[in-house]
Amino acid sequence: MSSTGSRIRTTVFSPRLQALLRDHRGADVFRLDSSTVGVAGPALTHQILSARPATEFERPTFKPLHGRSIPRADALKLMQAIGSDVRAALKKPVSNTVDFSGAWPHVGHVYLRDLILGDDPYRLRFLMDRILELTPKLTWAVIAAGAASSVRLQPGASAIAKLTANAATYHERRYAMGMYRRTAAPVCFTISTLVANALWLGSPFDDDTSNRNILYEAMRLLPPSWNILRNASPEYAALDSRIGPNDDVLILPFVSHRDPAIWDDPDEFRPERWDSIDPDEQPGYLPFGHSSERCWGRHMVMPLAERLLDILRSNGLAVSPQQIKAEVPLTGLLGVFQVNISRQ
Repeated sequence: MSSTGSRIRTTVFSPRLQALLRDHRGADVFRLDSSTVGVAGPALTHQILSARPATEFERPTFKPLHGRSIPRADALKLMQAIGSDVRAALKKPVSNTVDFSGAWPHVGHVYLRDLILGDDPYRLRFLMDRILELTPKLTWAVIAAGAASSVRLQPGASAIAKLTANAATYHERRYAMGMYRRTAAPVCFTISTLVANALWLGSPFDDDTSNRNILYEAMRLLPPSWNILRNASPEYAALDSRIGPNDDVLILPFVSHRDPAIWDDPDEFRPERWDSIDPDEQPGYLPFGHSSERCWGRHMVMPLAERLLDILRSNGLAVSPQQIKAEVPLTGLLGVFQVNISRQ
């Protein structure tokens, strides 16, 4: 059963997110503005995302960096490197000295940064700092300063840091440091946010509820990829007359994940529903994108998120009883702004 603690909490969505649920829940196609059509119907979503591969500008992580296209070979090397780093992190013993109480997702983000990238030079680890989310100009100012000299590594440096250190010139270092952030930061951001969301939505959890079910349900209510953009393309107008030839299409898992035609008690946190649902086959469920092009990081996110959630549950940590409201701002990664976690 779902926990009782979450029933006294209020999740406050940004006005635009509130409007999406208020105005379009249950609809399959709807107009968002003069040049953008929203889609939440599972059948049409599948058709649109199967119609053609994502372009380089539609890929969230590997879209052009400072105007420079990212070849698939480069993306593959980076994915393999960070995947190796995550596997190494999962083999490390759990520290008894880490304090996981405090403001999440920040606490979880710092822990993951140090777990995966702790032996990397400071100028690389600083690229994981959440403050850089404020503006791209700040991010690139930090990268420009860090690229001024070559990167020297300690023996325990991460695989992705080793790729970064291979850059020989200033311009190559700037590109490499940008890719270090593009590749590693989403892992830390996504996992810490996902675990914070799960804690907010349902902790304290029943002992017999699996971490995986908790995370699947948290991603239903607060999906990491809450929207998927596809730029105007002739294939889409051919699929549905409500989509014009010049319309961009915004797929909205945030809406389909709460569609009462798909889900029983769509607004309730019920991890037990996943006992009988296959997340890869469930219509309208797209936390990591469509089967034609799943998020490259899903196989890193889930094991680390399960491990982190297990640590928190084992230590009796849950949302502070004093916190009864949390805000979900309109950002690329959907999550509660701050959750105060304490020992219960």
